[in-house]
Amino acid sequence: MAIADDAVEARAQGWRTLAALHARIEERLEKALEKEHGLSVSEYTVLDVLARQDGWHMRMQQLARAVVLSQSATTRLVTRLENRNLLRRYLCEDDRRGIYSEVTPAGRALLEQAAPIHDAVLKDVLAEAEQLPELAPLVRVLAERG
Repeated sequence: MAIADDAVEARAQGWRTLAALHARIEERLEKALEKEHGLSVSEYTVLDVLARQDGWHMRMQQLARAVVLSQSATTRLVTRLENRNLLRRYLCEDDRRGIYSEVTPAGRALLEQAAPIHDAVLKDVLAEAEQLPELAPLVRVLAERG
């Protein structure tokens, strides 16, 4: 194998490792959050991202980027949360084209209840993954950055 081929394979292996760790985390979080709080990982992520904003709100375009979803998927997700009274949307006063999403008091309460489960599951999954030779280096890198 040529050097260029080695580099390509190293990148591909790195991507497969990252995808494997992500899949493990997502699967466990999805089960726990759905079982305990009726939330998907994406729904939890939206509430969490908004909760970290000053004023608990942000523009829909910014939210889509922050949760790594298309604008249409983000709109559908926000609509589901809005129908559950966990979020509300409103027009920006300065720019009537801008739409904000904001966490409601019910959304804040649900996030407060769900956060410990999310954090515990994430901690457990990462601890388990650290015991697997193929995932351990990535988990260590994440621990150094966190």
